[in-house]
Order: sequence, then C-alpha cells, then structure tokens
Amino acid sequence: MSTTHSSETPASETPASEALVALTIAGSDPSGGAGIQADLKTFHQHRVYGAAVISLITVQNTLGLQMVQPLEADAVVAQIDAVISDLPPAAGKVGALGTAAIVEAVAARALEFKFPLVVDPIFDATDGRVLLEPEARQILKDRLLPVATLATPNIEEAAFLSGRSTSSVGAMKDAAKAIADIGVASVLVTGGGGPGEAVDVLYTAEEFHTFRSKRVSGGPFHGTGCTLSAAITAHLARGIYLVDAVRCAKDFLSAAIDSMPGLGSGSSPLNHHAVAGIEPTAVEEVRSTGTEGR
Repeated sequence: MSTTHSSETPASETPASEALVALTIAGSDPSGGAGIQADLKTFHQHRVYGAAVISLITVQNTLGLQMVQPLEADAVVAQIDAVISDLPPAAGKVGALGTAAIVEAVAARALEFKFPLVVDPIFDATDGRVLLEPEARQILKDRLLPVATLATPNIEEAAFLSGRSTSSVGAMKDAAKAIADIGVASVLVTGGGGPGEAVDVLYTAEEFHTFRSKRVSGGPFHGTGCTLSAAITAHLARGIYLVDAVRCAKDFLSAAIDSMPGLGSGSSPLNHHAVAGIEPTAVEEVRSTGTEGR
C-alpha cells in the first residue's frame, strides 16, 4: 500500500533549518502581558522563532509597576552576541532599556546588525512609572534611532522626540517627519485619534500612510505597544514590505484587543492567541504625500 505525501510542508511542521528568527531586546514582565513575554508570544503566533535578550527585570502585574532592576550593560551585550553568533535574526526589535549605559551599548552593537531593527522607544509603563531614565532619552534619540529601520513611538514619546505637538493627525505627520529627519528610515506614530477611533501615522519613503481602526473602550490596555512592534518585527522577518507589515500588525493588535481574556484586576492583557493573518481585514489605510487629513 503506497502513501502519497503532499509537496507542501504544513506550517506546524516547518523544518528547523527553514525557521526564521526574530530577536527582541527588552524588559521582562512577570505578568506576561508586555515586554519580552508579549514579544515572544507574538513572534510565535506569527510563526517565527523568537530569541530574547533581557535588558531589565520588572516587578509588575496588571495593577501596575512596583520595581525596575536594569541589568549591567555588558550582560545585555553578551546576550546579544550569544544570540546573533548562533541564531542569526531575520529581524529584531528593541523595547524598554532602562539606563543610558544600556542604550549606548545597544546602539553601538546595532551599528553592526545586518537585519532590520524596530525601535519601540518605551519611556514609561502603562501606569506612568519610568522605564527609561530621563538622561537616557536624549541618548536614545541621538544614538539608537539613527540605526533603526523603524521607530514606533506613541504620541507622548513622539512629542518628546520631535519637539512638536501630536494633538491631531496633521501634527502626528509633522512629528513623524521630524523624527525621520533625525536619521530614522521610517517612523510610525501610534495612539492618536478620538474616543471612537484609533489613528496611527506611518512616514516612510517620503510618503504618509494613515491607519484607522476602531478604538475599544476601557483602556489603556497592557502591552499594546510591545505587541504591535513585535508583530511588525515578525512580518519584517518574513520579508513582508513595511507598509503591509504595519497594516497586518495593526489588524492583529485589533483582534488581540477585541478578544482580551479579562485577566487580572487592572489594565487587561491582550489575547496573543488572536489569529495572525497575512492579509489585513479590519484596518483602513489612507496613503498621502502631503498633509491631507489634518
């Protein structure tokens, strides 16, 4: 009795030699909703192999952040070197770094990266507690952003990095362009819009792309920025064009928010089991080269 085998290997059985690696350099969240834990869940859901470099350890849950303990910068760099020398990433992302020394060390090492790098410039936790010391923020702007493929600041972070208001879609565009002028290849400003609509603005290749989706009431939620930047990183690892990567990542984030598990007594974590499709379905994109939509 003969057996016919399909020429296509199921995604769940993809040989290890064909697996794509995505690297995250970020802090640890023991509650699992943000940081390294959210990144790895998102990578897995997008069918890329996740490698993780821990920059800092936090004590937190859905109710808030109680403590931050950064690692020594040398320990962070040693982790990066260990991963890259053995598991070459197809893409990487940077999240919370904690100190000026870690920012400087990661920026110096990133000069040698041969893969696209997404920088999520996390300044504060969901509850407002500091995750990047004030003196490190200018260093991140001057040293780390210029080596990034994409920066994903929220509207508060974008206001600091650009020195501009982010109070409207037009202002978000101006801020994104100002941040790109620092030397970043592309910039995605997130978190704009009113009560019923979430608006993100991407500036890349001298064009603006405005992404609009339903804003779910009850926020802020735990780990949205981490999840979005990790999903973009996963798509870049798969070789997806940046604009499509952002669009699909936004769609995944919307699904993860819509199906939150309702865990904890504070800011709810997302559902990282949400379907991670390649084709966008719920996010509207508007492309422009000027200042339409101000």
